[in-house]
Amino acid sequence: MFKTFRRGGVHPNPEKLTRDSEIVSVPVAGVLYLSMNQSIGAPAKPCVKAGDVVEAGQKIAEAGGFVSANVHSPVAGTVRKVETIRNAAGFWVEAVSIEPSEPGVPLPLPDKTLDNALFADAMKLEPKEITARVREAGIVGLGGAAFPTSVKLSIPEGKSADTFLLNGAECEPYLTCDDALMRRWAPQILAGALLMARAVGATRVLVGVEANKPEAIAALEKAARTMPSPVGVVRLKTKYPQGSEKQLIEAMTGRIVPAGGLPVDAHVVVDNVATAFAAYEAVCLGLPLTRRVVTVTGMEMKNRGNFLAPLGTPIESLAEAGGGLPQEGPVKVLAGGPMMGQAVAVLSAPTVKANGGVTVLAGMDILRRVEKNCIRCARCVDACPMGLQPHLIATLGKLRLAPEAKDEGIMNCLECGCCSYVCPSWRHLVDYIRIGKTLIRKELKR
Repeated sequence: MFKTFRRGGVHPNPEKLTRDSEIVSVPVAGVLYLSMNQSIGAPAKPCVKAGDVVEAGQKIAEAGGFVSANVHSPVAGTVRKVETIRNAAGFWVEAVSIEPSEPGVPLPLPDKTLDNALFADAMKLEPKEITARVREAGIVGLGGAAFPTSVKLSIPEGKSADTFLLNGAECEPYLTCDDALMRRWAPQILAGALLMARAVGATRVLVGVEANKPEAIAALEKAARTMPSPVGVVRLKTKYPQGSEKQLIEAMTGRIVPAGGLPVDAHVVVDNVATAFAAYEAVCLGLPLTRRVVTVTGMEMKNRGNFLAPLGTPIESLAEAGGGLPQEGPVKVLAGGPMMGQAVAVLSAPTVKANGGVTVLAGMDILRRVEKNCIRCARCVDACPMGLQPHLIATLGKLRLAPEAKDEGIMNCLECGCCSYVCPSWRHLVDYIRIGKTLIRKELKR
């Protein structure tokens, strides 16, 4: 029996075009642009200046607060300048640009073998030391949220976690970066999970993977047999949004995170498999987070695949590695997948820690249908995994009735896109919901 959550969800075509693609390291770009906005929290503060010579892995920016993340250079090189650039969404952000000493040379792929001696030593560390090493390495949630991992590992006073869940669902269509990571580095991923579980005091470790990744499941089950502590591999039903924290917790443990609450309120901590791999490298090997696996995909991409890329690589460089953008007809580039990814407004913008995919859509796939009136079919209600009324909260958001939208639970929306996906009137439900949530957040800041 494959486990899943009990309410809502949809079954979009997976389109895992790169599921059999091995991880390949891309050539280092001529200039890397390291954004200071690498987490969901405060921007980092540069600690280098133009002309400074930096080494690979050197810290170039300090976390700007408790909810923030350090930034490190992926390569040896020279700081060109501390400047303001446009990010993928088109907003101005501060960045450190670095000219690599060896442009065009791919970064080496990490060793396939788990260093058992270093891992054994790391498992003897105090929980606070594990968290400190994770923080120093600048690790954030690599499933897309970019929440600083050290903050997640710092359980608030009066709360506790008995279960650590590793998210390997990767339910977003098109993306296979986590699948490729699990197939290649399963032992390191589970080692990172055990280290983070030790940091939060969890006695149970489970990793959940959707059923459409049999090779990854087999690799994790094999690796689990070599771990010093039990790790359970849970097979999940292929259903979107299976990888969402609250849905994953329900599917794997049967526990429900209360409305407005956090996973720790259900005595659970959840992290992505890529985050666990980064934690292993940070705690055992002393390596900061400076590169990640990115899926570059699309029906028209001739060389689509899973690429290990240094942070700060221009998105257009990754598109070139994937075979280049189609030369004819309209094209849309997404940072992420088609359900939750955001359209890229500036192709020269650099990748950041949260970027797990570059999806290129072309032709009819990019067209947005003309919106029609709601026909009260309630399909959006059936599809909502949070049990909300998307048609209602979207309308309230569109009308900018923020207090009413808040009362109807708009802040509990995942923005997963299930409602928009099933709507026969092609209403821009998620867009309107985001408007409502933005208005509420602005009101709270006053």
